[in-house]
Amino acid sequence: MSKIKTIEKLGKNIITSFKKDYNSPKDSNRKYNYQKCLTEKLDEYEEPFTQETINEIVLWKINRYVKIDDEILILLNKIKDTDTEFNKELTREILTKLLKTKGVRIALASTILRFKNPNIYQIIDQRVYRFTHPNGEKFKHTEDAEKTISTYFDYLKRLKEICNEFEIPFAESDRILYLMDKEFNKDYKLK
Repeated sequence: MSKIKTIEKLGKNIITSFKKDYNSPKDSNRKYNYQKCLTEKLDEYEEPFTQETINEIVLWKINRYVKIDDEILILLNKIKDTDTEFNKELTREILTKLLKTKGVRIALASTILRFKNPNIYQIIDQRVYRFTHPNGEKFKHTEDAEKTISTYFDYLKRLKEICNEFEIPFAESDRILYLMDKEFNKDYKLK
């Protein structure tokens, strides 16, 4: 017999008490706090669904919704799609703030930058990182933001050098090198 408690096993009194606590919780464990800001937004949504709505629901479900504050958005929008060189100080400031944002690590932060301007930023990813390093070194995550940012800057520099040497368009290099690693290293797991 299973030891898992089910609604049938708990009884009506416990369920009634729980429902009462849920509506005005004394115990924070009985308050629904999952993706709080996005949950509230979706609960109050009354407009026709758009692709953006569906995307937010998907992000809510997989617990990957990231709320970027306005200050970061202002900084991100200082990057122009016509820029051909990245501004190191601006990029450092953006990355420092992004890496302090709940749910954002360097892979996501670099993805945001890449979609802002692929001519100067590329995604740092396990596959591309190992494929572009002479001994197939793994990218090691660290909680040290400065070290992470420095690693990303070194990665971009190395990527530029590789792109020049092998005549790979930089704006597409993360995708090309990702596919190459996937094809040529398919027998070697990442983790």
